[in-house]
Formats: sequence, structure tokens, C-alpha cells
Amino acid sequence: MRIRTAATEIRTPAKVAVVNVTAEVGRALAQVSIRQGMALISVPHTTCGVCVNEDETGLREDFVRLASHLLDPLERQGPFGHDRVDDNARAHLSSILIGHATMLPVSEGRLGLGTWQSLFLLEMDGPRDRRLEMTFVGE
Repeated sequence: MRIRTAATEIRTPAKVAVVNVTAEVGRALAQVSIRQGMALISVPHTTCGVCVNEDETGLREDFVRLASHLLDPLERQGPFGHDRVDDNARAHLSSILIGHATMLPVSEGRLGLGTWQSLFLLEMDGPRDRRLEMTFVGE
């Protein structure tokens, strides 16, 4: 069994953004030559996350809308405490719900994604330079 790591920088384009990173992870996987195993994809940031979903324009717009309105009921109860320190509590709370990592199978040297699945970095406090970290484990 081998463990290989890779990382890449992703520049996010907006305050809230959906960035398809499937190709970047696929290129990194090809370079490390893992044929069978697992891929752990993560971001070392507290105001963005990673997930698997469909790459469809309407769904991307829906995510931006969801991120903008998800915490409205909570905020109506009063201001977020973290906003006293840094005005980005919504981004932190949204990233908790999305998660900072996802694991995918690797089969025949390819990410185990379904027909409609892509891998996304979800930005909630951009635009920023984000680091996408990848750990590949397998043969």
C-alpha cells in the first residue's frame, strides 16, 4: 500500500462560489499512479468546504441561494457572536454543514464518481486563494 499526497491552489471568484475541482483532482491522481484505493480531498480552511454533487447551472445557483439564506432563521434570533470578532459567522457556520473533506474510491486509476457527480469546492467567504489537499491511499 502506498500513500501519496498532492495539493493545488484554487482562486475562488466570489463571496459565495461553487468551483468544480474534479479535473484538478483527476490530474493529481494520474500523477501519483494509484490504481485502486481511496482519495481523501480536504481544505484546511474554516469558511469553505468540499462536496460531491451534480455540475448543473441551476444547482450551482441554488447553492449560492442556499448559502445566502440558510442561516436567516438563526440570525433573526439575534446577531451571530463571531461577527463581533470577524464579520463572517455565516461562512463558518455554513462550512460546518458542508464539511471540510470528502472521501472517494479510486478504481482503475480514476475517481469513483457517478455519471452526474463532480467534486466541488464551496466558497462562503471569498474571493480567496484556497488550498485543496489530496491524500491518495492504495496500490
